[in-house]
Amino acid sequence: MPTPSRPGRTRKPGAWAVRESLIHGKGVFATRPIAPGERIIEYKGERISWPEALRRAERNGGPLNHTFFFTLSDGRVIDGGSQGNAARFINHSCEPNCEAMEHEDGRVYIYSLRHIDAGEELSYHYALIYEGRHTAAVKRAFACHCGAPSCPGVMLAPKRRAARKASA
Repeated sequence: MPTPSRPGRTRKPGAWAVRESLIHGKGVFATRPIAPGERIIEYKGERISWPEALRRAERNGGPLNHTFFFTLSDGRVIDGGSQGNAARFINHSCEPNCEAMEHEDGRVYIYSLRHIDAGEELSYHYALIYEGRHTAAVKRAFACHCGAPSCPGVMLAPKRRAARKASA
């Protein structure tokens, strides 16, 4: 039975559907036009500690780049692969049409950055930080296939250069 809407409010039809993606595996696609700034979906999953996220990645035999982990500002992680929803299938893009925003209550929502046409794949920039050396093997593991003109070929954020120490 449908949930009644509040008087004076109109319910928008579902904004997205999960389908096969040309970027990577499954993707999330707009099923109707989405306005700029519209809240589309919450990123859900089990909330775990960072050490637990590392244990899970190791137990599954995969590197951290092939997980559904979303790091929160308090150091915890949302594991979208455990009790998660369709938001875990939103792919990375170097020129995204969405952004992920963490609210004060620790919930994460995906918002549109611009008008999105029906049929367009939703994407956001993962902003992945990898502290180790960015070797060729690491870059292959974190390869980006978004196809954006500005794509550097990897989903990794550039390493910050250490400030040179002034010599005395």
